[in-house]
Amino acid sequence: MSFQSLKVSLSPAKKVYFASDFHLGAPTHADSLVREKRIVRWLESIRHDAQLICLVGDLFDFWYEHKRVVPRGFVRLLGKLGELTDAGIQIIAFPGNHDMWMTDYFEKELNIKTYRRPLDLLVETAPDAPIRSFHVAHGDGLGPGDHFYKLLRIVFESKLASWAFGNLLHPNIALWLGQSWALHSWRKHEKEGQPSYWGEDKEWLVLYAKEQEKLHHHDFYVFGHRHIKLDLPINQHSRTLILGDWIVYNSYAVFDGQETLLVDYDELQKA
Repeated sequence: MSFQSLKVSLSPAKKVYFASDFHLGAPTHADSLVREKRIVRWLESIRHDAQLICLVGDLFDFWYEHKRVVPRGFVRLLGKLGELTDAGIQIIAFPGNHDMWMTDYFEKELNIKTYRRPLDLLVETAPDAPIRSFHVAHGDGLGPGDHFYKLLRIVFESKLASWAFGNLLHPNIALWLGQSWALHSWRKHEKEGQPSYWGEDKEWLVLYAKEQEKLHHHDFYVFGHRHIKLDLPINQHSRTLILGDWIVYNSYAVFDGQETLLVDYDELQKA
């Protein structure tokens, strides 16, 4: 299978950042607002050295773009993203399973290109240095298993389902239904507790990375979705990173031209 690719020439002292699973909008407006302000502070803290920021899915607990209507709220995040792209920082986004109905709003209003499928990100650090390759995706529906969701995703991503949701229902009703569905999922996972690592031989995204590595080498496989932090070598030359989230960990990955690290945002350290 071939994937879209994006090549970036990293300037000296600049970095590539990866973050996912903000889930803004859940579980309450107050909780979400605290999280949103923290994310905005993090974005401001990295603006001096960020060349590329990859938002790897589930930025929102639910998102749907009607032709002339988008969900209310999230103005601090959207404003900050627009400010950063206006300043020349490149930002790309990957719709996740909670915000799969992103269409063109981010690209038109914020100059943020969205990628609906896995992306091969190729980062050149110097003319004579080897290119570092990152295979990036939110992670939902990849690897073995999760067959019910894969079927559900086909239905939800169909033009008919998207058209029906956006045209047969008043936006107030449509967004209420979507947000209620997402909140039900939040409550379900809340009862189950924080997700745990399934092990190298059972973790779907690790198995997916290993299968992709057999087909084509990548230095790093970067995913969100699972709400766990993982930095796992899958052979001598490749690593799988699962980014955690901003609900529990406030975690992100960063590539500085030499190393790729999975770290937690520490506001005191950044201050």
